[in-house]
Amino acid sequence: MASGWGITGNKGRCYDFWMDFSECMSQCREPKDCAFLREDYLECLHHSKEFQRRNRIYKEEQRKLRAASQKADGGDGKDNHH
Repeated sequence: MASGWGITGNKGRCYDFWMDFSECMSQCREPKDCAFLREDYLECLHHSKEFQRRNRIYKEEQRKLRAASQKADGGDGKDNHH
């Protein structure tokens, strides 16, 4: 990553984030001053926030589908299995 070249020979997708973070770290008084830039860089690398958001949306959609299915079956939303 430090060279700026990605695996295709072009600039890496997160290189600009890295440069912003690196520049901040070289000029800041405390590393916490660059926390937002570090977060942006790590998000670019790993997409963890995006996956968390997608997971929340998926879980909510599944909850709604289960509720609609139970309503269509005439259930009260409770599991009546013994």
